[in-house]
Amino acid sequence: MPLRLLWLLFGLAATATGLVGAVLPLLPTTPFLLLAVFAFARSSPRLHSWLLDHPHFGPLIYNWQQHGGIDRRSKRIAVAVMIGTFALSWALGVSGTVLIIQALVLNCAALFVLTRPDGGA
Repeated sequence: MPLRLLWLLFGLAATATGLVGAVLPLLPTTPFLLLAVFAFARSSPRLHSWLLDHPHFGPLIYNWQQHGGIDRRSKRIAVAVMIGTFALSWALGVSGTVLIIQALVLNCAALFVLTRPDGGA
């Protein structure tokens, strides 16, 4: 199987996972789209351009690539979803052990998101 086809399949899988992450809590969108852009740059100029020019995802990707940044609105949404996810788990009566693990992971993720620069967006 040619290497270009493998990059294309990887990019398609990363895009699909990123799109699912746009609607599911705890599954990140942007890292998968960054992987997809990387893969499409090696396999499909058309799909690479499509992601970079996408009205919703393109600016997020550009901000990360150029500045290593996450805009303030995205930071607020990400942290709000993390808090909501934890609150829902607590309200549903998830076990204490799972809540502790979830709190640790979500706090680390929030710390990472909040310490990124705002970038150019």
